[in-house]
Amino acid sequence: MSLSTQTEFAAALVDLDRAVPEGLEAWNGPRPERRFGVYRNNVAVGLIGALTSRFPAAESIVGEEFFAAMAHEFIRLHPPHSPLLLAYGDDFGDFVGSFEPAGEIPYLPDVIRLEVARGKAYHAADAMPLDAALLAMVEPEGLARLRFVPHPSASIIRSAFPMITIWAMNTGEIELADIEDWTGEDALVVRPQMTVEVHRPPAGGAVFLEMLVAGSNLGSAFEAALAEAPDFDLSANLAGALAAGAFITIR
Repeated sequence: MSLSTQTEFAAALVDLDRAVPEGLEAWNGPRPERRFGVYRNNVAVGLIGALTSRFPAAESIVGEEFFAAMAHEFIRLHPPHSPLLLAYGDDFGDFVGSFEPAGEIPYLPDVIRLEVARGKAYHAADAMPLDAALLAMVEPEGLARLRFVPHPSASIIRSAFPMITIWAMNTGEIELADIEDWTGEDALVVRPQMTVEVHRPPAGGAVFLEMLVAGSNLGSAFEAALAEAPDFDLSANLAGALAAGAFITIR
């Protein structure tokens, strides 16, 4: 099979509008439309299943039929480039953000991004969290210059919607109920030991953590947090991040 035929074959597998590639033959006839259709259906079912397993909260929100249709369109436009599907769908949230039929569910992309972060945390490398006692060894005048090395599993997701609450309700973490407070929720996702954890930083906490994860020193991260939340509590936020296992060492 030539490279061009392979390319056409792969494209046709995920695009129902494409015709069966020229040059294919089947043992039971000169035109293999039926057998190719079965193969194409199996590929679609497998990839939709992979996305469903990664995004159970998203499927719960929109329903099985809508999710399958949305996933199929994603597969058509973004076919996998590797036989390893652990990372397939990392950009699903961005796709859903521009998927017009899902426009009436503006919080859905953020819930999906939270699920992506949880998946990445689950498969991240193991590492021992930072021992808070190390900070006690730092001279006070050197604290502002400290830089924190993030845990391999750590990520911060920001949202203008209560995405943690919505995610938790749609995964059985908490009871399904009406949401009266639609204040945005940011998330710190980390797996310090065996279990992936989702923490909700207080006001200013997310930008504080983002700065530290990006490599900024403690002083700069503190200033950025104060600019967003004038009552930002450095001690409480730093203690919370250490307790969550967000970092592995300091420099």
